[in-house]
Amino acid sequence: MTDRATPRAPWPLVALGALGLLIVVVPLAGLAWRAPWTDLPSLVSSPVVRDALMLSLVTSVLATLCSVVVGVPLAWLLARVPFPGRRVVRGLITLPMVLPPVVGGAALLFALGRRGLIGEPLAELTGFVMPFSIWAVVVANTFVALPFLVITVEGALLGLDQRYEQAAASLGASRLHVLRRVTLPAIAPSLWAGAVLAWARALGEFGATITFAGNLPGRTQTLPLAVFVSLESDRDTAVAISLVLVAVSLSVLIGLRRRWWSP
Repeated sequence: MTDRATPRAPWPLVALGALGLLIVVVPLAGLAWRAPWTDLPSLVSSPVVRDALMLSLVTSVLATLCSVVVGVPLAWLLARVPFPGRRVVRGLITLPMVLPPVVGGAALLFALGRRGLIGEPLAELTGFVMPFSIWAVVVANTFVALPFLVITVEGALLGLDQRYEQAAASLGASRLHVLRRVTLPAIAPSLWAGAVLAWARALGEFGATITFAGNLPGRTQTLPLAVFVSLESDRDTAVAISLVLVAVSLSVLIGLRRRWWSP
């Protein structure tokens, strides 16, 4: 067996790739350079940071679970069932990806707020008011995170060889059984990828959360909101919280990336 020579990359691609890497690395390096490393343990262990971190983790995980529960069936319908207006539905689902987050938060407020389209009758019937509660954070996070899961899973379904599903169906398996035992295992890497992307988007959500859920410490203040508040009063704390966000996100993304991608 002869060893293949490692291919040489053209220098323009190397230069442009390095520039792309620097666009991401330089801001992170600036954050690390500005970090108060000696005071970092005390800053990140403060009650405000601990509460914001716990709230961010809980709400982002709940938003990811909600995205998986409703996003996988929606992606399957978009990929496998032709119906009138499918392109419109696909456009509506992906709209939160390009919509300014503050606009999304305002839309949620007008729909689910105390005087909203659904929020007002819901409050009259049950007394439940969603805005400025932890559930408002979960809904806001789900609103912005859902498209990432749907487009990832839909793309995997469109690229999946349907002969395996057809073979299972020909042997008498029901559609639900085929979905559970054939389709989902086949697209598992993409499902993981979509879930992680949705979680990462939910963890970093700011605009929709502050508009719809507010910024109440210990109740609706997530880590991104805590960074925003700290930048105006205590920059060292803002940098420390930012480093926590970077560390948590990077650790999860690196750890789970092996499930769907091998170098």
